[in-house]
Amino acid sequence: MTNSFVFFGTPYVASDTLELLIQRGYVPSLVITSPDVKRGRGMQLTPSETKTCALAHNIPVITPEKLTPDVIAEIAATQATYAIVVAYGKILPDALIQSFPLGVLNIHYSLLPKYRGASPVEAALLHNEAMTGVAIQKMVYELDAGDLVALEEVSILPNETTRELRPRLVQIGAELLADILPQYLAGELTLVPQDHTQATRSGKIKKEEGLLTLPGNDQENWNKYRAYAESPGTYFFAHKDGKELRVKIKTASFDNGVFTPLRVVPEGKNEMQYSDFLR
Repeated sequence: MTNSFVFFGTPYVASDTLELLIQRGYVPSLVITSPDVKRGRGMQLTPSETKTCALAHNIPVITPEKLTPDVIAEIAATQATYAIVVAYGKILPDALIQSFPLGVLNIHYSLLPKYRGASPVEAALLHNEAMTGVAIQKMVYELDAGDLVALEEVSILPNETTRELRPRLVQIGAELLADILPQYLAGELTLVPQDHTQATRSGKIKKEEGLLTLPGNDQENWNKYRAYAESPGTYFFAHKDGKELRVKIKTASFDNGVFTPLRVVPEGKNEMQYSDFLR
């Protein structure tokens, strides 16, 4: 490839995209990802999925806490002509965005301008949408407001949760990006400005948003279960043996308009059938 690029990303959403780009012949000169974090019972320092992927392909990696002027200078030293950003987790300074002659491309998992922000996949399920999609935008220093380079609509399957929908969108988005890159780099694509009057937002999700009321509004409970299945999960409180227990929902069904937990994890107990918990 004649144009070199750098790649910004952190979780599996980004590493899966990076892996596909590499398979398609697009290998970044540098990967920028979040610092290692302590995880697991042993609280061992663990690299991001994207760092692991990059190192496996012998691609240089940096993990800055902040995108300071010194870090921007280090990135600029690669002389990359463009950048790709997928779920990096930090806002790119305008000076950094402007430093790439061919701009910065970002994959966003909604039909922009709908559901700008941190949780577009969850938002689509929470609002019981039948359609969602993948947008590739040319980044500007405003949240998900850049001109659209490509857009692909995707049907949401009736029982899909974030566990199934997000990986599917990641695959579609990575393929779409790899498909349009040659035309984009050649200046052959017409970018489409977003209609900012139609913009909606999807913010960061708090753990307490996963609280369900049982019995309650079945459709709302089902929407929440689908939206939060991957993270932060859904739960309810139940009184049993004189105690109030927090009960996590692992799997659930929605038949004939009725929401029913199937597998649950009561506080302090192992996973079990919901029917066994009710006994």
